[in-house]
Amino acid sequence: MKSCLTTLGYIEKDDCYLMLHRIVKKNDVNKDKWIGIGGHFEHGESPEECLLREAEEETGLILTSYQFRGIVTFIADDYPPEYMCLFTADAFEGEMISCDEGVLEWVPKRDVEQLNLWEGDHIFLNLIREGHPFFSLKLRYERNVLKEAILDGQAMELIDIRNPDGTITGRVRERTLIHRDGDLHGTSHVWIYRKHADRSHAGQNHAGKSHAELSFDLLLQKRARGKDAFPGCYDISSAGHIPAGDDYASSAVRELGEELGIYADTIDLHFLGMYESRVEREFYGRPFRNHEISAVYLLEKSLEPDQLSLQEEEVERVVWMNIKDIRQGIEEKTLEHCIFTDELDMLEKYLASSGS
Repeated sequence: MKSCLTTLGYIEKDDCYLMLHRIVKKNDVNKDKWIGIGGHFEHGESPEECLLREAEEETGLILTSYQFRGIVTFIADDYPPEYMCLFTADAFEGEMISCDEGVLEWVPKRDVEQLNLWEGDHIFLNLIREGHPFFSLKLRYERNVLKEAILDGQAMELIDIRNPDGTITGRVRERTLIHRDGDLHGTSHVWIYRKHADRSHAGQNHAGKSHAELSFDLLLQKRARGKDAFPGCYDISSAGHIPAGDDYASSAVRELGEELGIYADTIDLHFLGMYESRVEREFYGRPFRNHEISAVYLLEKSLEPDQLSLQEEEVERVVWMNIKDIRQGIEEKTLEHCIFTDELDMLEKYLASSGS
């Protein structure tokens, strides 16, 4: 029986990785995938001894400089658990030979992510690229689809990649990678409104009605300063990514409860429509590419901010604001925000037509 302990190594040269395209062996769990070099421990081997032996057997190269980067635990429904010691190597001796397990190729690091990789490999390759300290990563697959990723004991957020109509493609990715690459994913947007007690606002709005006739306020949340994108900006009442395997409506009511302490049912939400958006910015020195297909909902609630229970790591504060003042703040650039005015148009059109 093969050991449940393995090594996987990525040999570097000229800003390339030596990748193995597994197209030779029959009944290969890695069939047609691109991976690093490595294999199962032999009896009595240490991780380093296994790495050095496998590297020489598969490539002919003798590694002279290498780094132990992390432990990856693989759990799959059709295979026993595997515990993989992950290495990178930046120096070697010898001449490369052909490999009987596949085709070896030096691939520029910038192009590796475009290869046919296991989804979890994208995660640990990104951790290596970002210089993450020694890590423990657990990856659980069901029918070759990534279902769980846990980094250093903390669950990572997995999200379905979606088609332009909002349906899922069958691919699941980790949130950081989605925002790095700009993959289309789903979010729920819930706008909370209340009828406005002060009807003194006047003038024409984007739906052709006077603000006095519309007479409603929107609840805005101010994003926490520690958020990975748009920290400290005013935003939709409640919004969130759709976790892998979840749907828009149930995710919307869950986010309401978690972020604001508002407990509602899906039947309480009025669906306004789907909205696709793209944003490209930079936060904390990293590119942020956000491509969303969002289900936009409306919920009527009349609550004071001090009646809400805010999720501190997500929401700094909330405030009621008339839509006229929101638009003015956006137009005059006095409101630091991440609000799409197209969604404000959707809200005004519905509320004006419904007489709210």
